[in-house]
Amino acid sequence: MTRETLIPLKARTGIAALAFAAVVMPLPAAADSFFFSTGNPDGRMATTTRPSGPSGSGIQETETGDDFVLTQQTSITSATFTGLIPSTANITGVVVELYHVFPNDSNATRTPNVPTRANSPSDVEFDSRASPSGLTISSIMILNPNFTAQNAVLPGGIHPSPNQTTGGLGFAVTGQEVRISVTFTSPFTLPADHYFFVPQVSLSSGDTFLWLSAARPIVPPGTAFPPGFTDLQTWVRDEVLAAGRHRHRWRYHSANI
Repeated sequence: MTRETLIPLKARTGIAALAFAAVVMPLPAAADSFFFSTGNPDGRMATTTRPSGPSGSGIQETETGDDFVLTQQTSITSATFTGLIPSTANITGVVVELYHVFPNDSNATRTPNVPTRANSPSDVEFDSRASPSGLTISSIMILNPNFTAQNAVLPGGIHPSPNQTTGGLGFAVTGQEVRISVTFTSPFTLPADHYFFVPQVSLSSGDTFLWLSAARPIVPPGTAFPPGFTDLQTWVRDEVLAAGRHRHRWRYHSANI
């Protein structure tokens, strides 16, 4: 997949609204259930995350990723995430990618055109699932027909250093708040480690799916990170800026993105 420059997104604006259902697989003991959630949307930020559209559509790929930690081998069977869509749009597809933390799966010697790569996702995903064969969209629930996020990162709103600070869109965006639940045809079976989860949503209208932020630090009903692990920033990247010349650059998201 081709992609572009990226931003760390989490710092002061919150993390992405995300939940996992999984099975912990301590061997040879019987499997136990596992659940992780970042909590409910806080209305502070909404960030684009979508696959590229058909050739000639002009729809550029944008990825937003948030991190999670596993302390033992775990099989992730499903995931739920919450975002905004226009009232006229229908969800036509979902892609889920998993990344290690930089510098794993990355070229750490290149000169970055972003402020930092520390704590970012790696250059390339190590596993993925896509509808309809790799995952099933098990439910789409409208939580609020009129939900407002106070700021947003939209397509074309990501820039390389030294002009990385844009302030985001700078005004509120409103849409249908939807909770998307997916079930993986083949679960992600992962060893203990720190990972990034990147969902992407295609819409029938060609519009943009915006993943909503949640509070940081995580508050109930979210589940805290395990002791000894740091909740990293949310990061975003797109393929617009340089037609793939900087395809591995992520940037983090903060209040002054």
